[in-house]
Amino acid sequence: MRASDRAIVSCDPAVAGNPALEQAWRRLEAEALLPTQSQAFHAALAATFLAGTPIALFLVGGGADAEALLPLCHAPGLLARWRLAGAREVFEPGDALLASAGAADRLARQLARESRPIALDRVPAASPLVPALRAAMRGRGLCLVRPAAPCPTIALDPAWSDPESRFNAGRRSDFRRARRKADELGEVSFDYGCPAPADFDARFDEAVAVEISGWKRAAGTAIASDPAKLAFFRAYLRSECEKGALRIAFMRIDGKPVAMQLAVAFNGRLWLYKIGFDEAYRKCSPGTLLMLHCLGEAARAGLEAFELLGNAEPWIAELWTDQAMPCVSLRTYPLSLAGFAALGGDGLAWLGHRIVPGRA
Repeated sequence: MRASDRAIVSCDPAVAGNPALEQAWRRLEAEALLPTQSQAFHAALAATFLAGTPIALFLVGGGADAEALLPLCHAPGLLARWRLAGAREVFEPGDALLASAGAADRLARQLARESRPIALDRVPAASPLVPALRAAMRGRGLCLVRPAAPCPTIALDPAWSDPESRFNAGRRSDFRRARRKADELGEVSFDYGCPAPADFDARFDEAVAVEISGWKRAAGTAIASDPAKLAFFRAYLRSECEKGALRIAFMRIDGKPVAMQLAVAFNGRLWLYKIGFDEAYRKCSPGTLLMLHCLGEAARAGLEAFELLGNAEPWIAELWTDQAMPCVSLRTYPLSLAGFAALGGDGLAWLGHRIVPGRA
Protein backbone atom coordinates (compact mmCIF):
# COMPACT_ATOMS: atom_id res chain seq x y z
CA MET A 1 0.00 0.00 0.00
CA ARG A 2 1.46 3.36 -0.99
CA ALA A 3 1.84 6.01 1.69
CA SER A 4 -0.75 8.20 -0.03
CA ASP A 5 -3.36 5.39 -0.11
CA ARG A 6 -4.34 4.48 3.40
CA ALA A 7 -7.23 3.74 5.70
CA ILE A 8 -7.71 5.72 8.89
CA VAL A 9 -9.79 3.95 11.49
CA SER A 10 -11.79 6.41 13.53
CA CYS A 11 -14.87 6.43 15.74
CA ASP A 12 -15.35 10.12 14.92
CA PRO A 13 -16.00 10.72 11.21
CA ALA A 14 -16.54 14.39 12.04
CA VAL A 15 -12.69 14.22 12.11
CA ALA A 16 -12.52 16.68 14.96
CA GLY A 17 -8.90 17.43 15.70
CA ASN A 18 -7.82 16.75 12.12
CA PRO A 19 -8.41 20.04 10.29
CA ALA A 20 -6.74 18.84 7.08
CA LEU A 21 -8.99 15.81 6.78
CA GLU A 22 -12.06 17.86 7.67
CA GLN A 23 -11.12 20.34 4.96
CA ALA A 24 -10.70 17.53 2.43
CA TRP A 25 -14.08 16.00 3.28
CA ARG A 26 -15.87 19.31 2.88
CA ARG A 27 -14.06 20.00 -0.40
CA LEU A 28 -14.98 16.58 -1.79
CA GLU A 29 -18.63 17.09 -0.79
CA ALA A 30 -18.85 19.61 -3.64
CA GLU A 31 -18.43 16.63 -6.02
CA ALA A 32 -21.04 14.49 -4.24
CA LEU A 33 -24.43 13.50 -5.56
CA LEU A 34 -25.91 12.18 -2.32
CA PRO A 35 -26.36 13.89 1.05
CA THR A 36 -25.49 10.54 2.64
CA GLN A 37 -21.90 11.19 1.51
CA SER A 38 -21.62 14.24 3.76
CA GLN A 39 -19.56 14.66 6.88
CA ALA A 40 -22.66 15.70 8.83
CA PHE A 41 -24.45 12.46 7.93
CA HIS A 42 -21.57 10.28 9.12
CA ALA A 43 -20.93 12.32 12.25
CA ALA A 44 -24.56 11.72 13.25
CA LEU A 45 -24.20 7.99 12.51
CA ALA A 46 -21.08 7.79 14.67
CA ALA A 47 -22.86 9.46 17.57
CA THR A 48 -26.01 7.30 17.40
CA PHE A 49 -26.46 4.09 15.40
CA LEU A 50 -22.73 3.35 15.17
CA ALA A 51 -21.61 4.65 18.55
CA GLY A 52 -18.69 2.46 19.58
CA THR A 53 -18.29 0.94 16.10
CA PRO A 54 -15.02 1.90 14.38
CA ILE A 55 -15.51 3.52 11.00
CA ALA A 56 -12.64 3.31 8.53
CA LEU A 57 -12.07 6.26 6.26
CA PHE A 58 -10.46 4.81 3.14
CA LEU A 59 -8.50 7.65 1.57
CA VAL A 60 -6.65 8.40 -1.63
CA GLY A 61 -4.15 11.17 -1.10
CA GLY A 62 -3.11 12.71 2.17
CA GLY A 63 -4.67 15.32 4.40
CA ALA A 64 -6.28 18.33 2.76
CA ASP A 65 -5.26 17.01 -0.68
CA ALA A 66 -7.27 13.78 -0.43
CA GLU A 67 -8.85 12.86 -3.77
CA ALA A 68 -11.20 10.11 -2.58
CA LEU A 69 -12.86 9.13 0.68
CA LEU A 70 -15.07 6.19 1.55
CA PRO A 71 -16.37 5.53 5.11
CA LEU A 72 -16.86 1.81 5.79
CA CYS A 73 -17.52 -0.21 8.91
CA HIS A 74 -17.87 -3.86 9.86
CA ALA A 75 -19.28 -6.05 12.60
CA PRO A 76 -16.92 -7.78 15.06
CA GLY A 77 -15.17 -10.90 13.84
CA LEU A 78 -12.52 -11.89 11.31
CA LEU A 79 -15.11 -12.95 8.73
CA ALA A 80 -17.24 -9.78 8.86
CA ARG A 81 -17.53 -7.68 5.70
CA TRP A 82 -16.76 -4.06 5.18
CA ARG A 83 -20.01 -2.22 4.40
CA LEU A 84 -21.21 1.30 3.75
CA ALA A 85 -21.73 3.14 7.02
CA GLY A 86 -25.43 3.93 7.24
CA ALA A 87 -26.66 1.44 4.62
CA ARG A 88 -28.34 -0.82 7.18
CA GLU A 89 -29.24 1.95 9.56
CA VAL A 90 -31.24 4.27 7.29
CA PHE A 91 -31.52 2.14 4.11
CA GLU A 92 -30.54 4.98 1.77
CA PRO A 93 -28.02 4.92 -1.11
CA GLY A 94 -24.39 5.83 -0.56
CA ASP A 95 -21.14 6.17 -2.46
CA ALA A 96 -17.51 7.20 -2.23
CA LEU A 97 -16.52 10.83 -2.49
CA LEU A 98 -14.39 11.15 -5.63
CA ALA A 99 -12.55 14.07 -7.17
CA SER A 100 -12.06 12.28 -10.51
CA ALA A 101 -12.28 8.97 -12.35
CA GLY A 102 -8.58 8.53 -11.65
CA ALA A 103 -9.25 8.83 -7.93
CA ALA A 104 -11.93 6.12 -8.30
CA ASP A 105 -9.36 3.80 -9.89
CA ARG A 106 -6.87 4.39 -7.08
CA LEU A 107 -9.52 3.88 -4.40
CA ALA A 108 -10.70 0.70 -6.09
CA ARG A 109 -7.17 -0.71 -6.15
CA GLN A 110 -6.90 0.01 -2.43
CA LEU A 111 -10.22 -1.72 -1.71
CA ALA A 112 -9.22 -4.71 -3.85
CA ARG A 113 -6.23 -5.31 -1.57
CA GLU A 114 -8.50 -5.83 1.44
CA SER A 115 -8.77 -9.41 2.74
CA ARG A 116 -12.25 -8.70 4.05
CA PRO A 117 -15.12 -8.90 1.55
CA ILE A 118 -16.91 -5.62 0.84
CA ALA A 119 -20.66 -5.01 0.49
CA LEU A 120 -21.75 -1.75 -1.11
CA ASP A 121 -25.44 -2.50 -1.16
CA ARG A 122 -26.97 0.55 -2.84
CA VAL A 123 -24.70 2.68 -4.99
CA PRO A 124 -25.76 4.89 -7.93
CA ALA A 125 -25.25 2.84 -11.09
CA ALA A 126 -23.40 5.75 -12.70
CA SER A 127 -20.78 5.92 -9.92
CA PRO A 128 -17.20 5.73 -11.29
CA LEU A 129 -16.43 3.33 -8.44
CA VAL A 130 -18.56 0.60 -10.06
CA PRO A 131 -16.39 -0.10 -13.15
CA ALA A 132 -13.23 0.77 -11.23
CA LEU A 133 -13.83 -1.85 -8.54
CA ARG A 134 -14.78 -4.52 -11.07
CA ALA A 135 -11.51 -3.92 -12.90
CA ALA A 136 -9.43 -3.78 -9.71
CA MET A 137 -10.74 -7.15 -8.49
CA ARG A 138 -9.53 -9.03 -11.57
CA GLY A 139 -7.03 -11.58 -10.38
CA ARG A 140 -7.82 -10.83 -6.74
CA GLY A 141 -11.23 -12.48 -6.44
CA LEU A 142 -14.80 -11.87 -7.57
CA CYS A 143 -16.76 -8.65 -7.86
CA LEU A 144 -20.49 -9.13 -8.41
CA VAL A 145 -22.68 -6.23 -9.49
CA ARG A 146 -26.44 -6.64 -9.37
CA PRO A 147 -29.40 -4.24 -9.67
CA ALA A 148 -30.55 -2.65 -6.42
CA ALA A 149 -33.66 -0.67 -5.55
CA PRO A 150 -33.70 2.59 -7.55
CA CYS A 151 -34.56 5.96 -6.00
CA PRO A 152 -37.53 7.94 -7.39
CA THR A 153 -36.67 11.36 -8.77
CA ILE A 154 -38.52 14.30 -10.30
CA ALA A 155 -36.46 16.49 -12.64
CA LEU A 156 -37.48 20.10 -12.03
CA ASP A 157 -37.63 23.06 -14.38
CA PRO A 158 -39.27 26.51 -14.08
CA ALA A 159 -42.64 25.07 -15.18
CA TRP A 160 -42.76 23.17 -11.87
CA SER A 161 -43.31 26.51 -10.15
CA ASP A 162 -46.94 25.78 -10.96
CA PRO A 163 -46.85 22.06 -10.12
CA GLU A 164 -50.51 21.31 -10.84
CA SER A 165 -49.94 22.26 -14.49
CA ARG A 166 -47.58 19.30 -14.86
CA PHE A 167 -50.38 16.77 -14.38
CA ASN A 168 -53.27 15.65 -16.54
CA ALA A 169 -56.83 16.93 -16.18
CA GLY A 170 -57.92 14.01 -14.02
CA ARG A 171 -55.11 14.53 -11.51
CA ARG A 172 -55.71 18.30 -11.42
CA SER A 173 -59.34 17.58 -10.62
CA ASP A 174 -58.24 15.29 -7.77
CA PHE A 175 -56.00 18.05 -6.37
CA ARG A 176 -58.82 20.61 -6.48
CA ARG A 177 -61.24 18.20 -4.82
CA ALA A 178 -58.77 17.51 -2.02
CA ARG A 179 -58.21 21.22 -1.46
CA ARG A 180 -61.95 21.87 -1.26
CA LYS A 181 -62.28 19.17 1.38
CA ALA A 182 -59.40 20.68 3.33
CA ASP A 183 -60.93 24.17 3.12
CA GLU A 184 -64.18 22.79 4.54
CA LEU A 185 -62.29 21.69 7.65
CA GLY A 186 -60.72 25.06 8.40
CA GLU A 187 -58.14 27.61 7.30
CA VAL A 188 -55.41 25.88 5.25
CA SER A 189 -51.82 27.15 5.39
CA PHE A 190 -48.37 25.88 4.46
CA ASP A 191 -44.96 26.32 6.10
CA TYR A 192 -41.77 25.58 4.15
CA GLY A 193 -38.21 26.52 4.97
CA CYS A 194 -35.30 26.18 7.34
CA PRO A 195 -36.06 27.09 10.95
CA ALA A 196 -33.64 29.10 13.05
CA PRO A 197 -31.31 26.78 15.00
CA ALA A 198 -32.97 27.89 18.24
CA ASP A 199 -36.31 26.68 16.90
CA PHE A 200 -35.06 23.38 15.49
CA ASP A 201 -36.07 21.04 18.31
CA ALA A 202 -39.61 22.39 18.53
CA ARG A 203 -40.16 22.13 14.76
CA PHE A 204 -38.54 18.69 14.56
CA ASP A 205 -40.65 17.38 17.44
CA GLU A 206 -43.76 18.75 15.74
CA ALA A 207 -42.89 16.87 12.53
CA VAL A 208 -42.16 13.65 14.42
CA ALA A 209 -45.55 13.90 16.17
CA VAL A 210 -47.34 14.24 12.84
CA GLU A 211 -45.54 11.21 11.41
CA ILE A 212 -46.40 8.88 14.26
CA SER A 213 -50.06 9.95 14.14
CA GLY A 214 -50.34 8.14 10.79
CA TRP A 215 -49.99 4.61 9.49
CA LYS A 216 -46.28 4.47 10.30
CA ARG A 217 -47.04 3.91 13.99
CA ALA A 218 -48.62 0.52 13.28
CA ALA A 219 -45.92 -0.33 10.73
CA GLY A 220 -43.18 0.54 13.23
CA THR A 221 -41.37 2.73 10.69
CA ALA A 222 -41.94 6.12 12.28
CA ILE A 223 -38.90 7.99 13.55
CA ALA A 224 -40.33 8.03 17.06
CA SER A 225 -40.74 4.24 17.01
CA ASP A 226 -36.96 3.72 17.29
CA PRO A 227 -34.89 5.69 19.84
CA ALA A 228 -31.71 5.26 17.79
CA LYS A 229 -33.42 6.50 14.62
CA LEU A 230 -34.88 9.44 16.51
CA ALA A 231 -31.47 10.36 17.92
CA PHE A 232 -29.83 10.03 14.50
CA PHE A 233 -32.27 12.25 12.64
CA ARG A 234 -32.26 14.82 15.42
CA ALA A 235 -28.45 15.04 15.33
CA TYR A 236 -28.15 14.96 11.53
CA LEU A 237 -30.96 17.38 10.74
CA ARG A 238 -29.87 19.78 13.49
CA SER A 239 -26.48 19.96 11.78
CA GLU A 240 -28.16 20.64 8.43
CA CYS A 241 -30.32 23.28 10.09
CA GLU A 242 -27.23 25.07 11.36
CA LYS A 243 -25.93 25.17 7.76
CA GLY A 244 -29.27 26.45 6.45
CA ALA A 245 -29.82 23.30 4.36
CA LEU A 246 -32.72 21.75 6.28
CA ARG A 247 -36.22 22.08 4.86
CA ILE A 248 -39.15 21.36 7.19
CA ALA A 249 -42.59 21.66 5.63
CA PHE A 250 -46.05 21.51 7.16
CA MET A 251 -49.61 21.71 5.94
CA ARG A 252 -51.81 23.13 8.68
CA ILE A 253 -55.57 23.37 9.17
CA ASP A 254 -56.54 26.07 11.65
CA GLY A 255 -52.92 26.05 12.76
CA LYS A 256 -52.80 22.32 13.48
CA PRO A 257 -50.10 20.43 11.53
CA VAL A 258 -51.76 17.67 9.48
CA ALA A 259 -48.88 16.73 7.12
CA MET A 260 -45.13 17.14 7.25
CA GLN A 261 -41.91 16.66 5.25
CA LEU A 262 -38.28 16.54 6.41
CA ALA A 263 -35.79 17.22 3.61
CA VAL A 264 -32.29 18.53 2.94
CA ALA A 265 -31.16 20.81 0.12
CA PHE A 266 -27.84 19.42 -1.11
CA ASN A 267 -25.83 20.28 -4.21
CA GLY A 268 -28.74 21.67 -6.18
CA ARG A 269 -31.34 19.03 -5.29
CA LEU A 270 -33.92 18.56 -2.57
CA TRP A 271 -33.62 15.19 -0.81
CA LEU A 272 -36.78 14.03 0.95
CA TYR A 273 -36.09 11.85 3.99
CA LYS A 274 -39.43 11.63 5.77
CA ILE A 275 -43.09 12.29 5.07
CA GLY A 276 -46.17 11.83 7.22
CA PHE A 277 -49.74 12.92 7.72
CA ASP A 278 -52.42 12.76 10.39
CA GLU A 279 -54.80 9.86 9.64
CA ALA A 280 -57.72 11.89 11.00
CA TYR A 281 -57.42 14.16 7.94
CA ARG A 282 -56.93 11.43 5.35
CA LYS A 283 -60.04 12.39 3.33
CA CYS A 284 -58.48 15.69 2.26
CA SER A 285 -55.17 14.06 1.17
CA PRO A 286 -52.92 16.40 3.18
CA GLY A 287 -49.74 14.56 2.16
CA THR A 288 -50.59 15.09 -1.51
CA LEU A 289 -51.38 18.77 -1.06
CA LEU A 290 -48.15 19.32 0.88
CA MET A 291 -46.16 17.50 -1.79
CA LEU A 292 -47.56 19.83 -4.45
CA HIS A 293 -46.63 22.85 -2.36
CA CYS A 294 -43.06 21.60 -1.78
CA LEU A 295 -42.52 20.80 -5.47
CA GLY A 296 -43.45 24.36 -6.30
CA GLU A 297 -41.15 25.76 -3.60
CA ALA A 298 -38.22 23.65 -4.80
CA ALA A 299 -38.74 24.74 -8.41
CA ARG A 300 -38.99 28.42 -7.46
CA ALA A 301 -35.72 28.05 -5.51
CA GLY A 302 -34.04 26.91 -8.74
CA LEU A 303 -33.34 23.35 -7.61
CA GLU A 304 -32.77 20.87 -10.43
CA ALA A 305 -34.48 17.82 -8.93
CA PHE A 306 -36.75 16.60 -6.15
CA GLU A 307 -35.31 13.33 -4.87
CA LEU A 308 -37.76 11.11 -3.00
CA LEU A 309 -35.13 8.71 -1.63
CA GLY A 310 -36.62 5.44 -0.37
CA ASN A 311 -37.58 2.92 -3.05
CA ALA A 312 -39.36 3.35 -6.37
CA GLU A 313 -42.74 1.95 -5.35
CA PRO A 314 -45.89 1.58 -7.52
CA TRP A 315 -47.84 4.28 -5.67
CA ILE A 316 -45.03 6.79 -6.30
CA ALA A 317 -45.00 5.97 -10.01
CA GLU A 318 -48.78 6.29 -10.15
CA LEU A 319 -49.03 9.56 -8.25
CA TRP A 320 -45.80 11.45 -8.85
CA THR A 321 -43.07 10.07 -11.09
CA ASP A 322 -41.88 6.99 -12.93
CA GLN A 323 -38.37 8.43 -13.18
CA ALA A 324 -35.75 6.88 -10.92
CA MET A 325 -32.02 6.94 -10.25
CA PRO A 326 -30.74 3.40 -10.99
CA CYS A 327 -28.70 1.80 -8.22
CA VAL A 328 -26.59 -1.33 -7.99
CA SER A 329 -25.22 -3.61 -5.29
CA LEU A 330 -21.48 -4.38 -5.38
CA ARG A 331 -19.99 -7.27 -3.49
CA THR A 332 -16.36 -8.34 -3.49
CA TYR A 333 -15.10 -11.79 -2.59
CA PRO A 334 -11.31 -11.67 -2.19
CA LEU A 335 -9.13 -14.78 -2.29
CA SER A 336 -9.14 -15.13 1.49
CA LEU A 337 -10.89 -17.14 4.18
CA ALA A 338 -13.33 -14.28 4.77
CA GLY A 339 -13.95 -13.94 1.04
CA PHE A 340 -14.67 -17.66 0.59
CA ALA A 341 -16.96 -17.66 3.65
CA ALA A 342 -18.90 -14.68 2.30
CA LEU A 343 -19.24 -16.28 -1.14
CA GLY A 344 -20.52 -19.50 0.39
CA GLY A 345 -23.01 -17.70 2.60
CA ASP A 346 -24.33 -15.58 -0.26
CA GLY A 347 -24.57 -18.62 -2.50
CA LEU A 348 -26.68 -20.48 0.04
CA ALA A 349 -28.91 -17.43 0.52
CA TRP A 350 -29.38 -17.13 -3.24
CA LEU A 351 -30.31 -20.81 -3.52
CA GLY A 352 -32.78 -20.41 -0.68
CA HIS A 353 -34.54 -17.62 -2.57
CA ARG A 354 -34.59 -19.67 -5.76
CA ILE A 355 -36.14 -22.77 -4.25
CA VAL A 356 -39.90 -22.87 -4.83
CA PRO A 357 -41.86 -24.63 -2.07
CA GLY A 358 -43.43 -27.87 -3.28
CA ARG A 359 -40.89 -28.58 -5.98
CA ALA A 360 -38.52 -31.49 -5.78
